[in-house]
Amino acid sequence: MQLYTDAATAPTTNASAAGILLIAGGQQHQYKQPLPVSDNHTAEFLAAIAGFKILLDTYGPDQAVFFYTDSQVVAESVDKAYSKNFAVELATLLKLQDQCQVVITQWIAESDNHGAHQLAQQGLHLD
Repeated sequence: MQLYTDAATAPTTNASAAGILLIAGGQQHQYKQPLPVSDNHTAEFLAAIAGFKILLDTYGPDQAVFFYTDSQVVAESVDKAYSKNFAVELATLLKLQDQCQVVITQWIAESDNHGAHQLAQQGLHLD
């Protein structure tokens, strides 16, 4: 199972949205949703949390997941299991990941996260 997440934040309003691309059994599932007003780094964590909630709600626990993010802060925080500035968000994300059989987290370049990025941009325009 592959999970790609991204967040988009409007610089003038700090409105944020998540883009989530989930690939399971060869099928692609796309999700976009508004997030609470926040800075972009917080929004990246919230997008990852939303992605894992969707994955767990749809497929249940004990999944093997390849998790891709273009946020170095999220990837490094998960790898270290530590974040000074995003401790609450990281703890929530790790608790969700702990319900999976295994999670391999990989940082990818923004250009390789195009699907989730587009969904996040579209999510900014949801009413």
